[in-house]
Amino acid sequence: MNLPLFRTGLAIWLVATMALRFAGQWILRPGHFTGTLLLFAVTFPLMALLARRLCRQAGLPREQWVAGAVSLAAPTLVLDSFSSAFFPLVFPNMSPGVAGTFGGWMLICCAGALLGVLPHRRIES
Repeated sequence: MNLPLFRTGLAIWLVATMALRFAGQWILRPGHFTGTLLLFAVTFPLMALLARRLCRQAGLPREQWVAGAVSLAAPTLVLDSFSSAFFPLVFPNMSPGVAGTFGGWMLICCAGALLGVLPHRRIES
């Protein structure tokens, strides 16, 4: 566990949770299929880039980037399990109908961070 990246992940989780607590009803809307797809499509590569940048800034050697990304994503994976389970209490401003979308979005965010730090190899033909 990389403690500085864990703390950064915790700070990101806290800021994002507070933002959703105040403005989430405009971001996650029930039945808004196109908006959800767009949100997922934009978030995935942004989280991949963010994780790469944060691992690089932390001075981690490439072989430790996956562990760094796990440290970064761990707060979201653990804490948003509770946010999803108790969605109406945590996010009273949002429709309970978007709880699944919220959970999917958090998974997309974490997947982007984890896959973003994997080494890339070119396939030779």
